[in-house]
Amino acid sequence: MFSELRFGDVEVTRVGLGTNRLTNTPDHVSFVRQAVEAGVDLIDTAHTYTGGESEATIGAALSPRPDGCLVATKGGYASGTGNPQSLREQIDESLSRLQTDAIDLYYLHRVHADTPLEDSVGALKEARDAGKIRHVGLSQVGIDQIERARAIVPIVAVQNHYNLSERGWDDVVDLCAGEGIVFVPYFPLQGGARGSLQEIATRHDITPAQVRLAWLLMRSPAMLPIPGTLSLDHAKQNLAAVEIELTQAEFEALS
Repeated sequence: MFSELRFGDVEVTRVGLGTNRLTNTPDHVSFVRQAVEAGVDLIDTAHTYTGGESEATIGAALSPRPDGCLVATKGGYASGTGNPQSLREQIDESLSRLQTDAIDLYYLHRVHADTPLEDSVGALKEARDAGKIRHVGLSQVGIDQIERARAIVPIVAVQNHYNLSERGWDDVVDLCAGEGIVFVPYFPLQGGARGSLQEIATRHDITPAQVRLAWLLMRSPAMLPIPGTLSLDHAKQNLAAVEIELTQAEFEALS
């Protein structure tokens, strides 16, 4: 099993870091720096996380940005914010908080009933063409929505709710693998039969969380989980999952 995936011209480790609980404190700024030093090179955040503090913390920790470290953020989550003007404003706010001239990967956080998908994605294409974002992604979308978006701008990543128990996006996982799109499951450490999990963890001398991540990585070559943590030890354990090889029987038992 390979341990890296490519975003444009940069290869990143297949386990990233989710930051939906990150706040702008000296301890958390230090944590982000230490996590990157430990090998995390994809950090996932969003305009809404902790009222903007997550982005601001990452900006404080990683300015200037270390080589090979990518930061992904998202906009357009709340109802009524999928329109182009709201997205333009949120992109500019995220650029300021992250202390960068260009966001590595920017997701449309949600598709909204009050705004056509094409209008939302068109605003991201506009920002990409202006150099404000480098790559475009989508979150919580199906195949038809992915294809409609791809008709407007290249889509390099899809972030949907997916884990051992939440399997509703299997078709999207398979599409992404076939089309060279990175699939980023959020809440990756949830779910799973506790009996099988613990047996496999004990057999490999690893944690149940590492088993969950190893299963995801084996499920698809396009998979790149982003488990959230504020613990450096846990971040290191999560990174180590890229080296864990489950047997086919273990994979099927968990599946």
